[in-house]
Amino acid sequence: MNPPDSRRLQFTPELNICRILNGMWQVSGAHGAIAPQRAVQSMFDYFDAGFTTWDLADHYGPAEDFIGEFRRQISATRGTAVLLSLQAFTKWVPRPERMTRNLVEENVDISLRRMDVPSLDLLQFHWWEYRNKSYLDALKYLTELQNEGKIKRLALTNFDTEHLQTVLENDIPIVSNQVQFSLIDRRPLVRMVPFCQKHHVKLLAYGTVCGGLLSERYLGQPEPERSALDTASLRKYKNMIDVWGGWELFQSLLSALQLIAQKHGVSIANIATRCVLDQPTVAGVIVGARLGVSDHLQDNARVFDLTLDEDDRSQIDAVLRQSRDLYQLIGDCGDEYRR
Repeated sequence: MNPPDSRRLQFTPELNICRILNGMWQVSGAHGAIAPQRAVQSMFDYFDAGFTTWDLADHYGPAEDFIGEFRRQISATRGTAVLLSLQAFTKWVPRPERMTRNLVEENVDISLRRMDVPSLDLLQFHWWEYRNKSYLDALKYLTELQNEGKIKRLALTNFDTEHLQTVLENDIPIVSNQVQFSLIDRRPLVRMVPFCQKHHVKLLAYGTVCGGLLSERYLGQPEPERSALDTASLRKYKNMIDVWGGWELFQSLLSALQLIAQKHGVSIANIATRCVLDQPTVAGVIVGARLGVSDHLQDNARVFDLTLDEDDRSQIDAVLRQSRDLYQLIGDCGDEYRR
């Protein structure tokens, strides 16, 4: 049994986070319609269940606005002190063009206004084109804004190991990198995890349950037609499964996970999530929140009391050894966005 505080991590000296972060890509419009009032109201359910940490981005539709409205509502009903228990990690994803101090600050100010915060808890920076070295200029200006108090901590999203190293060598104070990490996509284990261990950089993992594909819903089911994959997440991670080893091998993995889940009295998604949380340097996993549509709060909470043993890991590894090497096929973390 894990200790009672296993759900939380002291991410930085000033940020204590829930190790399952609520992912807000699902409100971007690529996962179906979201009713704003119902969505914000459902954020109270997450918060009250202890899921206090949110992952979002400037381009996730109204995500930053939802954070701002939730902050106003929870402050009005419960007092401003409760805001100290809420963490919201946003991203800035600019076009790869020349970066100026004014451009960088203008975009940070937009997020500050939308989220109604005096300082961004964590700004996670993404860059599309490494050949354009302006990302170092952007990060330099972001560091200046951090020193001025507009940002608490700086992080990266989908940077590969080589360019994470370049950033650190330029004295940019990065605390984490957000990468795809799951039983299907274990590329971070090749270079990213060892590098982050050495340099004290944490990882935030997304895609851990493959948009819901790693669940009982797909166990024993025929391979779905493209038209049946009705969210951007399902389509994205089904493509990863195709490259990884295909539907037949995926069914073998689901069957193995089901046996382990039954043994522990949890779900397949719980096993998949725990496997990634147990990896070195992983601070937390991001699980999509379909606000006002559905939630898995009770199921997700079971992860924190789950401990996998060596026999469990051996059963999983026996299937994973049959898969293709995604690092060789795709490249390092984030390379799929730059091909």
